[in-house]
Amino acid sequence: MTLVTKEVGEGPARAVFLHGLFGRGKNFTTAAKAIADTHTSTLVDLPNHGDSAWTEHFSYIEMADAVADTLRAGAAQDGPVDVIGHSMGGKTAMVLALRHPDLVDRLIVVDISPVASDNGGEFEHLLGSLKALDLEALTSRRDADEALQDPIPNTGTRLFLLQNLRPKAGGYAWQPNLDLLHAELPAIGDFPDLAGSEFDGPTLWVGGSKSPYITEEAEPVMRGFFPKVRQITVKGAGHWVHSEKPEEFATILRWFLTR
Repeated sequence: MTLVTKEVGEGPARAVFLHGLFGRGKNFTTAAKAIADTHTSTLVDLPNHGDSAWTEHFSYIEMADAVADTLRAGAAQDGPVDVIGHSMGGKTAMVLALRHPDLVDRLIVVDISPVASDNGGEFEHLLGSLKALDLEALTSRRDADEALQDPIPNTGTRLFLLQNLRPKAGGYAWQPNLDLLHAELPAIGDFPDLAGSEFDGPTLWVGGSKSPYITEEAEPVMRGFFPKVRQITVKGAGHWVHSEKPEEFATILRWFLTR
């Protein structure tokens, strides 16, 4: 599967950004611009998201392999690249590094762990709320925003999700494959069995201080897969670290990717 990508920056090094659930590549535009002088960044639309193709089921291994194929034909033609992944994209980035270590120079995993997690059904609630929305009754994006204010009161989260709403004849439609992603939430929250695999390149584990996705129980698992991991917690950030604390995130990127 060829994935849709966009490039940002003109720096000599190469970076690849992998977004989270119900995101898309351009969510990392601000972060990519922050390292544009040192890196040319590839922003990837993962399967079932953005402009990339839909699939019939969800698999981190298949998704990571699709990213690997895309990189071998593009950004990583001349050698390994720096990979940054958030949430679902962070799990994809970890699987990519473990299965295709020749493609990855430095790895940054943002607010996710290589263990099963569902944060108390947070995404079940969010995607379930989107599925309950009557798209044919909408006359504007504002209608959707108002209808979701009760089930999703956080404005930032609601607007993040609504970026995926697209007008069509007779109403609106979700650009991502909402039905499949909602049905496959258990697989999205899981992590594949890659026991015995190891990526020995420099790895940075970035978490938000207000997020529950990085736990003490996950640390030995993370260090087993990534023995050279270092951990940073961004104070005051929740799960979407890069969008909630863009300046701090940019500083972390520049420090880790250029040192």
